[in-house]
Amino acid sequence: MTRLDDPVDVGGLELRNRLYRAPLLECAGTDADTADALRRDLEPAAASGAGLVCQGATIVRGEGGCAAPNMTRVHDDAFVQALAPVPAAIEERGGRVFAQLEHGGLRSMEVWHAEYREEHPGVEQLAVSRPPLPMRLADRAGFLDLSPRVLSTDEVYDLAADFGRAAERLADAGYHGLHVAGANMGVVQQFLSPFYNRRDDEFADGFRFLELLHDEIRSRTDLPLITKIPAETRAPPGIRRHLSADDCVDLCERAADAGFDAVVPVSGSVFWDMHIVRGEYPERAWRDGQFQSGYAAAFGSRWRAKLVSLANRVQARRATFEPAWNADLCRRVRERVDVPVLLEGGVRERERIDRLLGDACDLVGMGRPFYAEPRLPARLLDDHGSVAVCENCNNCTVPQATGAPGVCRTPSVLAERGRLEREDAYERE
Repeated sequence: MTRLDDPVDVGGLELRNRLYRAPLLECAGTDADTADALRRDLEPAAASGAGLVCQGATIVRGEGGCAAPNMTRVHDDAFVQALAPVPAAIEERGGRVFAQLEHGGLRSMEVWHAEYREEHPGVEQLAVSRPPLPMRLADRAGFLDLSPRVLSTDEVYDLAADFGRAAERLADAGYHGLHVAGANMGVVQQFLSPFYNRRDDEFADGFRFLELLHDEIRSRTDLPLITKIPAETRAPPGIRRHLSADDCVDLCERAADAGFDAVVPVSGSVFWDMHIVRGEYPERAWRDGQFQSGYAAAFGSRWRAKLVSLANRVQARRATFEPAWNADLCRRVRERVDVPVLLEGGVRERERIDRLLGDACDLVGMGRPFYAEPRLPARLLDDHGSVAVCENCNNCTVPQATGAPGVCRTPSVLAERGRLEREDAYERE
């Protein structure tokens, strides 16, 4: 029987247990304070026992590609070297940290964030192919501003090389592994997805881009390398071209054969909607007065922000919370690959974790619960009856469109965390 506190090998790196902090939007910026901000965000997870900590999406280029404000860029040698205290602090606590490599493509701020577009009029929008019809319709309605440049074959190679160079910088800074952001509608998913990819060159098979990323990274570092792989099973009705669960399983098998050291299968949509997070409509966050000007700046006006809020409410009715929503998909993948399978999405209870390990997956991760409880591993590892206090209300996520940090803002959750703190529930030897 596989246990949560059993060590596990990922690409030759031994992790002390099978619990990991999934990638989140750290939004720590790119300045002299970034290393300290990342340490504040990530170190508590390692200090409280997590075997692996994933630093959320870091952008491989110096311009464009950010899905949200203040994301960290890793294109500059000196800046990335200044991040060395982050992996050093994680390692000192007994954990290991993987950095997630990303470029947003058509999910980037230059497509959807009105104020950013005004301040950066020269930033090019990178697209795998001509944007699909629903996005073009959103452009005509004023919710997006599309003026994309479809990547040429040579430019695809250049983008892949930037992933490789970013990986090399992070390896030199002491990071323990690398995580390709292959889902959540970033550029890698856009290559993999038939909804976005209608190319007629060698990258018409979108896996070729992921394979190229692997080769570019491997030519520069031998750090453990993992990737997310999407299934677009939550695509809206009427979207016929999308990745099925069968496609996801096949892509995971190809990724393992290509040399990736672990895979993270995740189900979602073809859009950056509530299916990324699932759960309740974040009413408190949308009504909070301190964010109203930021929403207006992001979406172009207060009335457009209200329409986005309404769309968010509609999405939430379809993207309801499901415990361990990727379990069946991960179980299918695990039957087909000989590398570790990581499961995240909707895992909240230690009892469920114990059932999933050795069956659906080899490691289990959580994301939003770490906003609510930065030292959550202490409870999960020590108490077989523990349950995360996160209520899946998503009030932590929507304000990130304004540049606000990802933190829990729900009074009932914060009150419960306070009670647990007073009982020393997060203290470990």
